[in-house]
Parts: sequence; C-alpha cells; structure tokens
Amino acid sequence: MKNITRRQASSLLGAAIAGFTVAPNAALALNEAGAKKLVDALVGDINKIIASGKSETSMYRDFERVFAKYGDTSYISAYAMGNDGRRASASQKKKFSKEFQTYISRKYGSRFREFIGGRLEVKSVRPVKSWYEVKTTAFLRGDSPFTVTFLVSDRTGRNKFFNMFIEGINLLLTERTEIGAMIDRRGGNLDKMIADLRTAK
Repeated sequence: MKNITRRQASSLLGAAIAGFTVAPNAALALNEAGAKKLVDALVGDINKIIASGKSETSMYRDFERVFAKYGDTSYISAYAMGNDGRRASASQKKKFSKEFQTYISRKYGSRFREFIGGRLEVKSVRPVKSWYEVKTTAFLRGDSPFTVTFLVSDRTGRNKFFNMFIEGINLLLTERTEIGAMIDRRGGNLDKMIADLRTAK
C-alpha cells in the first residue's frame, strides 16, 4: 500500500464523510425512468466504442466525448481537486478541469477498453437521497461478470452521472486521493500538477 501524507489521509476521511452529505443537492425532480434512460444511452455509446475496432488513441478521444456528454464534469473535477481548489485561481481551475477531463477519460477509458468483446447491461435503478444509483453488469469474454455503478443527478439542470464505481472502486474518492498525491509530490505546485495530468495514467 502506498504511503500517504497526513493531509491526504485527512482529505480522504473528509471525502468519505462528504460522500454522504455533499453530493449534488437538487430536489428529487429526476425520476427512475430518467436515470435509467441516461445510463442506457451512456452504456449504448460505450458499447459502440468497445465494438468499433478503432485504435487505442481514437477510443480514448471517443471516451472523452462520452464523458463530457454524460458526466457532470464540473462537479467531478472540483471534487477531485478537493481543498486545494480553495487556493486555485479561476484560470487554474479552468485549466485543471480541461486537463482532468482528458486524463480521466484516458484512465477509465483504458478500463472500458478491457471490455472489448463484451458488453454492459443496465440491471437496476434505485433512489438514494437526491440522486439515483444505476447498476450495470459488465460481461467480459473469459471472465466473471462484475458490477459497474453510476450515480445520476440533475444538479446541473440536465441528467448527468457524477460518480462511478467499477468493481467497487469509487471514482470520486480515488481521484481526490490521486490528485492530492500528485500535488504533494510537486511541493504543492498546482501548475506543475495540471501540466503533468497530460501524461498521467
């Protein structure tokens, strides 16, 4: 297990607590059918990319477009930066959001690329506070099926997913820890961290 700083440990604990209280707080205008429709469309696009036979680079570009189309990217990137976002300038936040979107698409796109020859299927939808949890099952060739879960909200005025779990791995908490570690390794320099996101995996 990687060693983490006290700041990272504190941030991770805070994130774990915040995960129950700081998620998008829109009234429950979104319904089960809307949440399922969003994830059905998202899964459909992911399955098309998986089956496209395109190169790895082309797939990652496609995954980035899917991430931007269906994901609440502003919330996800702000959550990932965590407390360090308080000292970031407007310009740094904008640059981080842009680079983070590409980084996250490349990172999680590489996971979805493992699904080539398989598929995702929506299995269940349930309300949780002010959002919906949509569970899908990933069917891979030569491997046991496993669960990929999307959390969907209409915080932005449109239905978007704001968190994702692959085999229980929480995107928001994982990326907050990863980004915090990147900032620590660069002595707290946000500009260096943002620049290094271009090649991070």
